[in-house]
Amino acid sequence: MKNGRLFGYGAAMLFFFASVCAVPVFAQPLDKIDNSSRCAVCGMFVVKYPNWVTQIRDSAGNIELFDGVKDLMAYYFDPGSFGADSKLTAEEIWVKDYYTLAWLDGRKAFYVVGSDVYGPMGEEFVPFQDKSTAESFLQDHHGSKLLSFPEITSEMIDSMRSPHHMMQ
Repeated sequence: MKNGRLFGYGAAMLFFFASVCAVPVFAQPLDKIDNSSRCAVCGMFVVKYPNWVTQIRDSAGNIELFDGVKDLMAYYFDPGSFGADSKLTAEEIWVKDYYTLAWLDGRKAFYVVGSDVYGPMGEEFVPFQDKSTAESFLQDHHGSKLLSFPEITSEMIDSMRSPHHMMQ
């Protein structure tokens, strides 16, 4: 009986480790970006704008690159509009801190919008790791809003991407 229990525990442990190892663990951005990589929303070559590159890793492990937070968020809210499977979810979102250029978890970053600093596609959400730096940037660069990730809405993105938008 004791040997049977040991075998059962051993089989359970083997199953546990096999299932854990089978799940890819990324939790880091793609650092090497190919020269031919294009923004999944607008088609621009992202390598031309290394300071603005952002990325999403979806639930299937696919990585999509963008030339700024604005296009990343457009994709995040409606991936089906850009040829992606709308059932996939954004598992990881990566943006670069405006000053340090360090990769940040996009869900934890702070964003300034409406400033006098423009990205490759015009008005942009400028990301920061900490709120105090974002607040200083907001003042120094005449920003209109400081937002956390959950405060960014699809309506804001649509407004910024339209030819004649008015951010409030």
